[in-house]
Formats: sequence, structure tokens, C-alpha cells
Amino acid sequence: MGTLTWLWMMRGTSLTPLLFAATLLAQDTAVERGVAAFHQGRYAEAEKILTAASAGPHQRVFLALSRAATGGCESASPALADAFKDEQDQDLRRLAGLGLVQCLAAQNKNEEALAAANRLKAAFPGDADVLYQVARLHMRLWNDVMQQLFERAPASFRVNQISAEVLETQGQYPEAAAEYRKAIEKNPAALNLHYRLGRALLLQSHAPENLALARKEFEAELALNPNDAVAEYQIAQILQTQGEPGPAAARFERAISLRPDDFPEAMIAVAKIRAGRREFPAAIALLEKAVRLQPANEGAHYALMMAYRNAGRSDDAAREAATLEQLRKPPEGEFTNFLKKLGEKAPKQQ
Repeated sequence: MGTLTWLWMMRGTSLTPLLFAATLLAQDTAVERGVAAFHQGRYAEAEKILTAASAGPHQRVFLALSRAATGGCESASPALADAFKDEQDQDLRRLAGLGLVQCLAAQNKNEEALAAANRLKAAFPGDADVLYQVARLHMRLWNDVMQQLFERAPASFRVNQISAEVLETQGQYPEAAAEYRKAIEKNPAALNLHYRLGRALLLQSHAPENLALARKEFEAELALNPNDAVAEYQIAQILQTQGEPGPAAARFERAISLRPDDFPEAMIAVAKIRAGRREFPAAIALLEKAVRLQPANEGAHYALMMAYRNAGRSDDAAREAATLEQLRKPPEGEFTNFLKKLGEKAPKQQ
């Protein structure tokens, strides 16, 4: 494992000062000196000092980390694994877990690394450093499997499908559509390909010709899987855009009949149709269910507020208005500010 990675892990984590302060309370000054050398990036020196120091939790963890930082992950991993199991000192446990995940990954023990990462995430679910390390591991595993796919099955339709999905995430929708078409040509009966092609076409443009092509793909998906509620919903949206409210309403209703308990987008669409017919109790029931499923969905709360208001339930409407106002307040925090600086946008619901 590279030195830079270990420098990041020890110096860049938010809890490093706490761990260092805790170490200063240790009785053995050799441990203090060894930990200080480690934090300064003098890993070989830290290993030498800590090897001669009195045994203890800090000595064992930082000795293992020092060995790992100098390329000795094979000998360090057992000590890190033992420290990760010890729940008495959560700071040391967290640090040992981070080191263990990196060591196992460095030894290409991917399944063991993933298992350790999952345990680490479960133990420290809100820790930014832990989440970052888990994300890095998943990226590495993704790259490894992708390489195997392209090397071992280059002619497979899955190669075209995954290429299309990558292009789609990059906003290259015409190129993604071309890859989806290649995948469909190789395997016309594969589920989800027609849907993904239709979605790529819609993301590319809502021009009339694209709407027609996308609808054709969603219909093709339904021919393969008549119970695909999301494809049905997409067709309903296209029909609505094309100015065909009657057929659109029927397709929305069918979408919700296919997934009556977990499809809030379809619930909102059907509720709006029912509210337009002044069927307020039925609309309200659907919208109340939708906001339970997606409490942060502003569209659902707004539709529910209007349905309450039109049904004469002013108190309930006022409560929804207050909820909506709270949701519309911009979130504050370091990560939110970071996203603002990047100009990041929330992903559109499809």
C-alpha cells in the first residue's frame, strides 16, 4: 500500500487529533514517541519504537498500522482484525477497521475487504472517513469486475449494456442509445434494455420524434414484461405531454394497480387526476400514502395541501403548507456548501 494512502488515512481523518490526545495519556512514553513518529510519516522509525515498547492497545494498533504503511500488510492484518473486533475503545476500533480494509484490498482479498468494510460501515454509519473508504473499495471492485467482463465476454450484450449505462451517467445520451440498440440487437428478449433505451431517448430530448421513439421502446418493454409498472408510468407521462389526458389517465391507473404500495410517483399522478375530477377523498388517501413513502417529496406535499384546501380541510392544508415551507428551506452544512460550489444539482426523479 502506498505511503500517500496511509498519510491520508492517519492525517486526514477528523478523529486523528482525538486519538493522538488519548495516546498522550498512556503510561509508556515509548508508545507516545512511536505514535508521534507515525503521525509525522516516519513509519519505519515508528515500527522500530513500537516494537520495543510495552504491549497495550495503542501499541498494538499503531505497530500494525506502521507495518502496513511500510508494505507489511500480511503481518499487520491479523492484529488489525483483532483490534477491530474489540469494542472497548471505539476510536482505536475505527482506526483499525480503516487500516484492515485497506490492507485486505492491497492483498487483493476483495471479498474479505468487502465484508470488513460492511462491518465498519455498520459500526460507524455516519463517519465520513469510513464512508469514503467504503466508496473507494466499491470503485475498485467495480473496476476489477468491469475489466473481467470486457476481457472474458467482449461480445456479450452485457458489454454494450454497461457501456450504455456509463455513457448515460456522463450525459452522452445519443451514444448511450446507440449502445442500448446494439445490446437489443444481440439479445432482443433481455428485460430492461428497451426501458433503458426509452429513458435515454427522453433524457436526450422531449422533441415529438423522441417522445414517439421512447414510447415505442416502453411498449416493447411491456410486451416482454406486462407487469412493468415503471414502463407503464413512462408511457402515461408521454401521453400526457402529447396532449392525450384520457389515455394518459388510464396508463397512470394501470401503473398504480401494478404497484399499489410502493410507487409514490404514480400515486401523485393518479391523485392529481382524481382531484381534478373533484374526487378529493380518493386523491387525499393516495397523497397521504405518497408522503409517508417519501416524506421529503415537495410535489406530494404541495398536491396534498391543494387537495386538503379544495376539500375544505383548512387546518390540514395549513399543516401541509408549513411542512412544505420547511422542506423548501435550503439545507445547511459543509457538504451542502461544497455541492453549491460545484454547481451540483439534485438528480431528477425518473
